[in-house]
Amino acid sequence: MASVYFDGATRLHKGNTKPSVDSVTLDIEDGEFLVLVGPSGCGKSTTLRMLAGLEPVDAGRILIDGHDQKGVRPRDRDVAMVFQSYALYPNMSAEENMAFALRNGGMSKAEARQRVHEAAEILELSPLLGRKPGQMSGGQRQRVAMGRAIVRNPKVFCMDEPLSNLDAKLRVSTRAQIAALQRRLGVTTVYVTHDQTEAMTMGHRVAVLKDGVLQQVDTPEVLYDHPVNTFVAGFIGSPAINLIDAKVHDGRAEFFGATTPLERDRIGDAASVTIGVRPESWTVADALDKNGVALKVDLVESLGAEVFIYGSPEMDEEAKRITVRTDKKHRPAVGDIVRVTPVADEVHVFDASSGERL
Repeated sequence: MASVYFDGATRLHKGNTKPSVDSVTLDIEDGEFLVLVGPSGCGKSTTLRMLAGLEPVDAGRILIDGHDQKGVRPRDRDVAMVFQSYALYPNMSAEENMAFALRNGGMSKAEARQRVHEAAEILELSPLLGRKPGQMSGGQRQRVAMGRAIVRNPKVFCMDEPLSNLDAKLRVSTRAQIAALQRRLGVTTVYVTHDQTEAMTMGHRVAVLKDGVLQQVDTPEVLYDHPVNTFVAGFIGSPAINLIDAKVHDGRAEFFGATTPLERDRIGDAASVTIGVRPESWTVADALDKNGVALKVDLVESLGAEVFIYGSPEMDEEAKRITVRTDKKHRPAVGDIVRVTPVADEVHVFDASSGERL
């Protein structure tokens, strides 16, 4: 186990003018499960590969347990990588795949076998050790790839979208297994995903990247409740937050016929702001309540106990569609007019120009 520190780490690929990873500074504690999340192309996999030594650091540095990794070969970093593609040898059994790196490193056959069987017990793979990858399901192959990393007893696990090849149901069960396994082993883990649901449910902390720049790193709860800008607010949460341009008048934000109070010391002299309202932060108002936003319902998704209403503001049907989560008692039909009001103390306020939180 080890701590990891990115100190202004930068990666500039040849031929590019803009870094893929731009001066990332990130302190990961010993035993922490940190998730790197962001859209495709944001630099999260490159960041992981820099830690593993598979990509060079062009500026700044990366420290493992306080030791600068400049010039340290990947094999000497004591970092175990779990790839999206599993990267298993098709002609070897699960046991042989898991033992390969140990045997290649000179470990005795008996000790390698013991480590493999211990890892197989943890991952519930014991009955499958004799099978080859082609005889296993995607979830089973992923567990073999995990086992191959575990047997090395590394200081750091690096996981690059390991669940992306699994179906939705298997992803849910496997992410729970990985999180439980990390808690049991206590190994420092850096996990890359573009799926914010994985990030929110698995990580002790989550680091959000955009265009190679670290936007915010904090617990899932803080990211959800106190996003530092509109990008983080829009990326974290499913369905996504509603971001609405609003005019400021007499200490209140006005939009689509509704108003919500603002703290004057936060907004200063701003004439307009961007407000963020999570789908669950709306109240379905009485049809005669003139203060609410009148939505023309475009789509209704019923998930049993809860219902998602998607509608266009009647005052401006060209505006972005608004998403409202409510309970099963409120299930309008497409074409209905529903009036909703935001819960005042759950409204997020951002600078209209910079997108930064006010």
